[in-house]
Amino acid sequence: MADWNIRPALATDVEPIAELRAVVMRPDLERLGRYDPHRVRQRFRDSFDPAHAWIIEVGGIFAGCVALRPTAEAHWLEHFFLAPHLQGTGIGTAVLHDLLDRCDRTAVPVRLNVLQGSPARRLYERLGFRLETEDPVDVIMVRAPGGG
Repeated sequence: MADWNIRPALATDVEPIAELRAVVMRPDLERLGRYDPHRVRQRFRDSFDPAHAWIIEVGGIFAGCVALRPTAEAHWLEHFFLAPHLQGTGIGTAVLHDLLDRCDRTAVPVRLNVLQGSPARRLYERLGFRLETEDPVDVIMVRAPGGG
């Protein structure tokens, strides 16, 4: 596995992340008949809050993003995007382990939304996430504290 780290996100990180989101989500959104090149970027811009996000760097180079938004009942894992050439290398698993360890110390569940049929669901299931609800497009998963 390559040398990676996470750093706090800045407001100026929004455009590189929006572009990565469009690349990473395109196959799943096309499969679901929901890909719109403008909308996929704009939805991210409209919801991005750098106060709860981190930039993933590999070898000092931008490689992805992840956010953990706190709510009264859970932490929401959002905006988890990793450059396609780094997927399957163990970096995503390592980043998630790090964040989930932080959440376990707060004894609060973690929730996420993954698209139906996304291969990312297997990663989330390996880390202890379980199906909470689903519809034809979205799958909401939850992980109890210490659930990994």
